[in-house]
Amino acid sequence: MSDFEDILYEESAGVASITINRPEVYNAFRPRTVMELLQAFYVAGWNDDIGAIVLTGSGEKAFCTGGDQSDHEGSYGDGETRGGIGMPVEELHCVIRDVPKPVIAKVRGYAIGGGNVLATICDLTLASETAIFGQVGPKMGSVDPGFGTAYLAHVVGEKKAREIWYLCRRYSAQEALEMGLINAVVADSELDAEVARWCEELVARSPTAIAIAKKSFNADTDNIKGIAGLGMQALKLYYATEESKEGVAALSEKRDPDFRKFLR
Repeated sequence: MSDFEDILYEESAGVASITINRPEVYNAFRPRTVMELLQAFYVAGWNDDIGAIVLTGSGEKAFCTGGDQSDHEGSYGDGETRGGIGMPVEELHCVIRDVPKPVIAKVRGYAIGGGNVLATICDLTLASETAIFGQVGPKMGSVDPGFGTAYLAHVVGEKKAREIWYLCRRYSAQEALEMGLINAVVADSELDAEVARWCEELVARSPTAIAIAKKSFNADTDNIKGIAGLGMQALKLYYATEESKEGVAALSEKRDPDFRKFLR
């Protein structure tokens, strides 16, 4: 798969590694990135030789920081890619859940915004002690009205999920561990080896048993797919408003956004 531009893909010892390779923008994703991630997950997810999938980001600074705001003006991309907001983010969320293999998020640096959502949706999340988690949606004129909100509440509890989204605070890896957002925290120098150890254990397990277990876990929250589909349609309308565009404009102009003026 050498034709990928935004991601790296590798298979070794029964493990598929998918790396968002845009470190210059803290591994933020654009429509092409999402399309390539989908292709990689389709290939790895139904390959009988693969027992586990690792999703990570290139470099030391970020796992992923969500949608690339430089590619966002009312919606993402140039309108040529499918998806309610200009890229099929909801499809990516669903394929991570739908592949019959455990998906591990390996997090270094920032897992912010849409990157925090990806880390949440993965079956397991292992983080460096320097990792930072959090949401930025209401600070940026955005939101993830699906797995990023409803499923997050299942993971960390309703009250904590609302805090994460409403206040847009940053959380350390240790805080993320304590709230149940991630599975383990290790020193940065040990993260690769620790993920490899978890993958080695997963690959040794019965793939059919794991696939059934994953489907069983998902069954309890699969209704969120419908919420996400409806939410993304609403988000498309929201992105076209001046209130939403204020967040992107404020970021580019290096000032605080003034969302309240649009209520007057």
